[in-house]
Amino acid sequence: MKTQPEFVGLRAHLEQVIVGQHALVDRLMIGLLTGGHLLLEGVPGLAKTTAVKAVAGGVHARFQRIQFTPDLMPGDLTGTDIYDPNDGRFRFVPGPVFHEIVLADEINRAPPKVQSALLEAMQEHQVTVGGVTHDLPALFVVMATQNPLEQAGTYPLPEAQLDRFLLHVRLDYPNADDELEILRRDRSLHYGADSPGVDSRLHPETVLRARREVAELHVEDVLERYIVSLISATRSPGDWRSDWAGYVQVGASPRASLALLRAASGLAYLRGRDFVIPEDVIEMAPDVLRHRIILGFEARAAQLSVDELVAGLLQQVPIP
Repeated sequence: MKTQPEFVGLRAHLEQVIVGQHALVDRLMIGLLTGGHLLLEGVPGLAKTTAVKAVAGGVHARFQRIQFTPDLMPGDLTGTDIYDPNDGRFRFVPGPVFHEIVLADEINRAPPKVQSALLEAMQEHQVTVGGVTHDLPALFVVMATQNPLEQAGTYPLPEAQLDRFLLHVRLDYPNADDELEILRRDRSLHYGADSPGVDSRLHPETVLRARREVAELHVEDVLERYIVSLISATRSPGDWRSDWAGYVQVGASPRASLALLRAASGLAYLRGRDFVIPEDVIEMAPDVLRHRIILGFEARAAQLSVDELVAGLLQQVPIP
C-alpha cells in the first residue's frame, strides 16, 4: 500500500512552510487523516499558528481561526439564536465553530466556561443551542494552540476537554541549522519572493476517503492487547515498577486506547503500510498519553514527569 499522492503533495507543502519539525508535520497529517483534534503547545514564536494555517492552506475546506481571549463568551464560538423581527421568530446564526478546520488559537487564554463550550463539538460533532442540535461538517477538526502554563494570563484546560484531544504535541526550539533556514526564508519573503504554495489542494472527499482507509488498516489481535496493556499500566504503574506504586492519581481512560490505535493507524498510513506495527504505537504513545495522566504527590515529589513515566512504561510492558 502506498500513501495517496495527494497526501505526499500535502507533506511537501507543509515542509515548505514548516522548517524542520518533521514529527510535527506527521502529527498534523495524522490529525487530518483520523479526524482527531490536536493540541499544540509551545512558547510564543514557534510557528504553531503558522503550522495549522499551512494545513488549512493545503485542503479545499472552510477554515476559521478563533483567537481565544479572556472576554470570549461561549456563544462567540457556537453561535446563538437571534430574533428576526420580520417573521417574529428566533433564527440560529452559526458561530465560527461551524467550519471544517478550526484553529483555536491560544486556547488557554480563555476561561474554562468558553473552553468547555467546545466539548460537545469535539466529541459529538454537533452543537446544541436553545435545545436544538446542529450538526457540524463531516471534516470537522479542531487544531488548538496553547502557551505553557508558566506564561502569564493562561488558564489550565479542564481534564474532560483535554481528553477530547487525540494528540498533545509539545514543540521545542529549532536547532541552529533550522533557525538559520528560518532567517533566510524570512529574508527572501521580504525581498519580494513568492511565498510557498501548494500545487493541488486536497478535496474534503479525498480526506474523508483516506479516513475510511485508515480505519480499515489491519491490526493484529496481539497488538490490540499490547495497546490495552499500555493503557492499563498508566493506571497502576506500581504493577510494573514497584517504586512507582501510588505515582498516578488518574490514569488513562479507554478513550486513550481508542486514540492510541487511531494515531498509530494514521502513522502506519503515512508510512505507506496497510497494517500497524508496534513501532507505530510506541512512537505515538507519548503524544497520546501526556495529557491524559494526572500524577500523584509521590511522583511530583520524586520530580517524575508524565513523559518520563510513559517512557518507563514503554520499556517495561513487553513488546509483541
